[in-house]
Amino acid sequence: MDFDQLGTFLEVAKLGSFSRAGQKVFRSQSAVSAQIRQLEQEYGDRLLDRSGKDVTLTPAGRILFAYAERLLQMRDESRLAVADHGTSPRGKLVVGANEATCLYVLPDVFAKYCSLYPGVQLSIYRNFSYKILEKLENGTIDVGIVTLPVKSPSLKTHAIFRDQLMWMVHPQSPLAKHDVVSIAEIVKHPILLPKTGYTRRLMDKLFRPYASQLQVRMELPSVGMIKSFVAAGMGVSLISTSFARDQVLAGRVKLIAFKEDEQWRELGLAYRRDRTLTRATTTFITAVRQLAAASK
Repeated sequence: MDFDQLGTFLEVAKLGSFSRAGQKVFRSQSAVSAQIRQLEQEYGDRLLDRSGKDVTLTPAGRILFAYAERLLQMRDESRLAVADHGTSPRGKLVVGANEATCLYVLPDVFAKYCSLYPGVQLSIYRNFSYKILEKLENGTIDVGIVTLPVKSPSLKTHAIFRDQLMWMVHPQSPLAKHDVVSIAEIVKHPILLPKTGYTRRLMDKLFRPYASQLQVRMELPSVGMIKSFVAAGMGVSLISTSFARDQVLAGRVKLIAFKEDEQWRELGLAYRRDRTLTRATTTFITAVRQLAAASK
């Protein structure tokens, strides 16, 4: 038995599926089955019942499940204790952020932090804000950088970055001759929508009164693709200004302000308020807050 096998066993039990557990732990279904067989051989009892597509715990499996959770928790606590021993932060720090934040906000932050604390190994969990909040809630990641506000009472947040949202158009678009433009004018042009996320929710809200006029040309899964397609003259989109800085400097797109009220996106640090934070986590929070304050 090893911790890896116990972790796989817990995922199979929680998800009720060998294939889904394999996706979670980045292993093939056959590799997951092999790990479970090894555990069953070691304990001399069947741990999981497999009936069709459903996988459930046997009585022996339910007993092991409780112990496995405790063993893995003790392993994590021991790692934290060792990492926090000494004068300088050490160990692994898992930070959650969405793709655009990873690309356009975090590199400078991580570079600064790594220069200050080279003994800390940084790992990025890349996903949407709501997924990051889930991971924070269950303790899978240490700190998240998410879109504010956050409603969870178990999480503490600190605002660190405020970014204006602006319309992004091709330089040859008729809209490009304006410095401000109304939503009523925007909807006369083909629209490029992000598939999900904060900006998509905001665009849906802004365009709701104009639903009958809306010309949605494409839905795209990433900020990088949206920038490329706007630069190719495919349509208009909405973007955080910092995410489009490289394209603007290259003259490939133009940003235009709202004629109506300005729109802003605020990022914040989030972490569990009821957990004892490692030294690596506390120094990261302090460093990011100091960088944010210095940039204002």
